[in-house]
Amino acid sequence: MAKRNQTGTFEFLLWGLSEQPEQQRILFLLFLWMYLVTVAGNLLIVLAIVTDVRLHTPMYFFLASLSCADILFTSTTVPKALVNIHSRSRTISYAGCLVQLYFFLTFGDMDSFLLATMAYDRFVAICHPLHYTMIMSFRRCSLLVTACWTLTNLVAMTHTFLIFRLSFCSKKVIPDFYCDLGPLMKISCSDTRINELVVLFLGGTAILVPLLLIIVSYIRIMLAVLRVPSAQGRRKAFSTCGSHLAVVALFFGTVIRAYLCPSSSSSNSVVEDTAATVMYTVVTPLLNPFIYSLRNKDMKGALVRILRVKVSFS
Repeated sequence: MAKRNQTGTFEFLLWGLSEQPEQQRILFLLFLWMYLVTVAGNLLIVLAIVTDVRLHTPMYFFLASLSCADILFTSTTVPKALVNIHSRSRTISYAGCLVQLYFFLTFGDMDSFLLATMAYDRFVAICHPLHYTMIMSFRRCSLLVTACWTLTNLVAMTHTFLIFRLSFCSKKVIPDFYCDLGPLMKISCSDTRINELVVLFLGGTAILVPLLLIIVSYIRIMLAVLRVPSAQGRRKAFSTCGSHLAVVALFFGTVIRAYLCPSSSSSNSVVEDTAATVMYTVVTPLLNPFIYSLRNKDMKGALVRILRVKVSFS
């Protein structure tokens, strides 16, 4: 049974966000708008950083990497959800589900690792400004991003391989609009204790360790900023970290609510879990470009210059 049900014709059913037919068109238009704005906003961030020499610094190098990860993260789940809503089909193949799971975990964990790397960059810039150029060299920044990609791929491959070992006998309805670890383990008819332990260890590590590093970095930053004699210097230091802290709070707040907070089977809890999932997978990548561009003078200046060039060209 375990071997027969995992063939090329084996499919899952994605429950989606709503069963109400009158809500499908609204959901399609809403998700399409959010997806297009997310991709366009993050692409503008990358374009501004690549084309503006003044933004060729480690902080913006990491920000460009984060924007690329957000584009790929959203593209892993939303297009399939849009196709399912438009075609009124909820199916996803077994192979397609595992591929979506792998890339979802890779790019989701990449966000948390990059946010921790950006916090380290801010720590070095504020607490060790004289050695910043030497410590955060281009070679070291490239190694940090490469290490983030390598670790996230290893974590995603481990989880995906363990899901591949499971069998799915009868109930194949995934109570979400994409393939995720928790829902897949719930509908499996195999023993999932090993999967649960690995999720607890690796998943908790991928979330809590970066969060702990960010907290430690910003505690050190706060202590260093409080020692700055001038009020203007303190405001400038806090302003450079404000956008990053806003993204960290939004990202980890929704991730912790979606994955680490226990939920009951009541309808209210299911709605809250769905809302947290949408915030984590769709809304957070959508808001990141706005948070960074609105709170960052250099980024706003670069975006204005890009728009001026486009207007002059047209």
